[in-house]
Amino acid sequence: MGKIKVTPCPIEGLYVIEPEVHVDARGYFVETYNQRDFQAAGLDMVFVQDNQSKSSKGVLRGLHYQKQFPQGKLVRVLRGAVFDVAVDLRTASKTYGQWFGVELTEDNKKQFYVSPGFAHGFLVMSDEAEFAYKVTDFYHPGDEGGLAWDDPEIGVAWPLEAGQTPILSERDTKWGGLKDTFKF
Repeated sequence: MGKIKVTPCPIEGLYVIEPEVHVDARGYFVETYNQRDFQAAGLDMVFVQDNQSKSSKGVLRGLHYQKQFPQGKLVRVLRGAVFDVAVDLRTASKTYGQWFGVELTEDNKKQFYVSPGFAHGFLVMSDEAEFAYKVTDFYHPGDEGGLAWDDPEIGVAWPLEAGQTPILSERDTKWGGLKDTFKF
């Protein structure tokens, strides 16, 4: 039933995915994942776990990754809006250290696929946001890594309001910059 539009991003391994949305007087219906459609589009990853979070405006989660068990992530917003970012940590990549960001909202229904080998994070731009994602490997406690959200070497252009400081977890205040980060 569902069809998807897959747009490769400027950094190899990142894709913006737009599912077909059926709207009528009752509301809408969207097929958020169909293995056959993804495979037909050349995306043959296998997902093993679904996760969901709820965050308030100004919360920045990330930039996270797993070291020995890297995860691919298919992310989307159920409610609200976020600015979603991936940073290339693959040392053999010509785009190592570069970032790409996309706005994901409950209205645009866009999804973002982040391949293994990237740090990932998002900033909540609406009053609240519910964020859902599928991953290609299980969470492994003790295997997590992170990258400073504001590392000037990377220079992510987070859409913060004038004078706004993001709300971070204690863990996310302690990550180092790209030069100190695990490399794939």
